[in-house]
Amino acid sequence: MSEVVSALHGRRTEGSVAVRDTGPRGMIQVRGDLGAEALQSVCREVAGSGFPGQGGAEVSDQGAVLWMSPDEVLVLTARDRAAEGVTRIGAALAGTHHLAVDVSDARAVIALEGAGLREVLARLTPANMHPEAFRPGQMRRTRLAQVAAGIWLTSETSAELICFRSVADYVFDLLANAAASPAVGHLPVA
Repeated sequence: MSEVVSALHGRRTEGSVAVRDTGPRGMIQVRGDLGAEALQSVCREVAGSGFPGQGGAEVSDQGAVLWMSPDEVLVLTARDRAAEGVTRIGAALAGTHHLAVDVSDARAVIALEGAGLREVLARLTPANMHPEAFRPGQMRRTRLAQVAAGIWLTSETSAELICFRSVADYVFDLLANAAASPAVGHLPVA
């Protein structure tokens, strides 16, 4: 059996903000009625976290549930628990209209840490990174330069970002370059 590796092979760089590969993650795309208690409950169980409202990100030490659209969440868990998670979700939602698929091999997660992370992100995305517009616990689907990405703040000085595996090196290099550039002035922290 082949060894599971992340798209970025543990890359890390230090600049005004640290940019690092988070390693292999279990990721389950779940589509269905997000208001259904059965869907919310099984997603909470698999992730070991809460269930977000619109535009939210519920994160714990065990995993996360990220709001992606009005009928879609992304469940993050340990990489070796993703297949079991898909099975659990399928069993819990049997007989209802839903989709649960393991997308772990199709995505990459990159972490950003440092006081200037809002400025680094603002250099690359059209999404408003101001503290009044984007707070910890929120999720933004947007783009970085020319590629799709999702960003969620885990604190005022840390964020995680998800992108397609095929563009992970490109996104990492964009972030590393933006973090290496001298700070012009930081966006205020709330």
